[in-house]
Amino acid sequence: MNAMALPAAREEAALPRLSLDGITCKFGPYVAVDSLDLDIMPGEFVSLLGPSGCGKTTTLRMIAGFIKPTDGTIRMDGTPISSATATLPPEKRQMSMIFQSYAVWPNMTIGENVAFGLKLRRMDRETITAKVREVLATVHLDHLEDRYPAELSGGQQQRVALARAIVIRPRVLLLDEPLSNLDANLREEMRYEIRRLHDAFNFTTVYVTHDQSEAMVTSDRIAVMNKGRIEQIDAPYLLYTRPRTRFVAGFIGRTNLIEGVPDGAAIRFDGFSLPRDAFENGGRHLDGSVQLSIRPQSIGLRRRPPAAGEGLAIESRLVERAFLGESWDYIVAPAGSGLRLRVAAVPSEVFEVGDAVWLALDPQQMMVVV
Repeated sequence: MNAMALPAAREEAALPRLSLDGITCKFGPYVAVDSLDLDIMPGEFVSLLGPSGCGKTTTLRMIAGFIKPTDGTIRMDGTPISSATATLPPEKRQMSMIFQSYAVWPNMTIGENVAFGLKLRRMDRETITAKVREVLATVHLDHLEDRYPAELSGGQQQRVALARAIVIRPRVLLLDEPLSNLDANLREEMRYEIRRLHDAFNFTTVYVTHDQSEAMVTSDRIAVMNKGRIEQIDAPYLLYTRPRTRFVAGFIGRTNLIEGVPDGAAIRFDGFSLPRDAFENGGRHLDGSVQLSIRPQSIGLRRRPPAAGEGLAIESRLVERAFLGESWDYIVAPAGSGLRLRVAAVPSEVFEVGDAVWLALDPQQMMVVV
């Protein structure tokens, strides 16, 4: 393995731009990452989101320098740091990585854990003390500096790992499913904490997770991965409201996928039709049989048919329901149709199984997916 040269960075070096150009990683005949392209802007927080085996952790480990790509190049501010022929060692990349297991040393106090990387850089004691106290205050652990990891909760230990990673002021922060070992309440708390720390330090950050809620809360952009490729990369709101593929629509939240066929001035579905001109752009993009995604919360339920001018509604029957605390999860069957549509409603909208209802569909919320 040949070493690549990278100019030594000052402590306050400018945030880098990361570019992954045609990155491929094979393990024998198995292709873990397949010709992946990704540009990450300076100071941006990008999450790699997808199911197990989609290639997200392999991609992160290639960025870190732990795995050499089979093909393609990874660049930092235009300078190659990984390729099939040469790779810069991880310790020379000015990156910090946080793992699932926290990896804090049990025989060191919290202050000693956080100071470890600074001592390796041979900083003087006064500087180390000041930096450790500053970062512990930022992660709200300054009152626990002299405790040992065994005396801390899981969430506090994860904060120690974050503090140790950011105290050295890395140019890039890498996180590999850092919240997977926490319980549900702690995960929810820590995802906001990670976003708060990113806003405070503004590191270029790459975050790997299979949890869509973590990605939605923390990220500037999310890259949804499937079978070693990026299916779509966008801001969380756009991913959710404008998915481009069936996989993205189904992986980011829940959705209804229904097939529509243009039929003159209407789009025909199983058991009902909607006016073509009611769709986005007047339905000009609907050509031939198409798959459309519509989110459960984009469908309304009514007890009576709409009056003239109140919009479109379809006679239906409620066939299943589940109360989820923050919402009702209803399954509704349009009359004369084999479709079963999932509808989300607020707790006060109580319908019984077997009730006749009217589905209010907004064609503007129906997105074509491939």
